[in-house]
Amino acid sequence: MPAAHEAQTPATADPAPIRVVVVDDHTVMRAGVVALLAPVPDIAVVGEADDGRAGVALVERLAPDVALVDLRMPVMDGVAATVAIASGPAPTRVLILTTYDTDVEIERAVEAGAIGYLLKDTTAEQLAEAVRGAARGETVLAPRVAERLVARMRRPAPVVLTAREQDVLGAVADGLSNAEIGRRLVIAEATVKTHLLRVFAKLDVGDRTRAVVVALEQGLLPDRERRADR
Repeated sequence: MPAAHEAQTPATADPAPIRVVVVDDHTVMRAGVVALLAPVPDIAVVGEADDGRAGVALVERLAPDVALVDLRMPVMDGVAATVAIASGPAPTRVLILTTYDTDVEIERAVEAGAIGYLLKDTTAEQLAEAVRGAARGETVLAPRVAERLVARMRRPAPVVLTAREQDVLGAVADGLSNAEIGRRLVIAEATVKTHLLRVFAKLDVGDRTRAVVVALEQGLLPDRERRADR
């Protein structure tokens, strides 16, 4: 079958239906999506493509309102196709429709410019409402995807110590005073204090002992941990 084809859309009374193209390399899945949307009076599937590159060309030619795009496809995957569509001349919103719901896949799609992310277990009603929302410019996420994004946003950002902060804190763990740390690292005692204050702020602690304990718990003093394991 050809990589892409256009559907003949009958004339309809205003308001005009939302024009959609479906981009998916699985013939049965693509046919299923088209069948789900066919009875919806305010949505019209105007074209189909079976790989990302053909999908981009179809969008450029038809300028639909929404492109339903799978993630993993031959020739050009869904992320690359999304980038091309989102940065192209057509005012088309990309709505990812896939079976994959990992953090990596979701982030790649959103960063590429997708306005929404649906999973292929969505119902006909949910799919139609998502297409309407995407056409209005609204962010559309499957509930499971939304939960993952919220959980990721709530996850505390990892603490990162600079190499010098690790050196200073490692010396604290060795029982050295600020003056002794300065001599070991060949830096001023005031500089040692500055590094320690930054470490305290990053680790949300108020004293040297607690800073060492928390840093060890979080694996922020790897050299010292390796020495302890020997």
